[in-house]
Amino acid sequence: MPVMAVSKFEQFFHAAAGLDIDKADVKRYEQFINEQLPALLFRAQATAKSNVRDIIEPFDLPITKGLRQCMHEFEVMDKDLGLTPILDELVARPPLDMAYSVETESQFAAIAGGLSVALARTFTIIDPKVKNPQSDEWERAYRLFSLLL
Repeated sequence: MPVMAVSKFEQFFHAAAGLDIDKADVKRYEQFINEQLPALLFRAQATAKSNVRDIIEPFDLPITKGLRQCMHEFEVMDKDLGLTPILDELVARPPLDMAYSVETESQFAAIAGGLSVALARTFTIIDPKVKNPQSDEWERAYRLFSLLL
């Protein structure tokens, strides 16, 4: 990841939850996004199949009220940070049995942004005093999201 992108993610985590992250954390973050977004997409595929469609539409994605709120908060923060183009490049698009609609694919960066806000805030829920998440906190956050998504 380019140095400028790392710097923007550092700014983002500080703005979202008052966290100080480093380059190693950005790698963990990238892994997190590229595990969690595909999990949502696989679930969306199942929904589309159950509705006898061959294209995944935005309403197939299991976006909760909380994730929707985090997506909105990301959009507000992103006006200053400009992370959407970086996330659009970063986000893995897993090959599925179905195609994504244009509308669905256009939401990938916003969903990743919402997951990012949720992740940052999860660290402060796990440990309200945390300022620089360590491996243990990252592992707990991964496990929590894997359980819920």
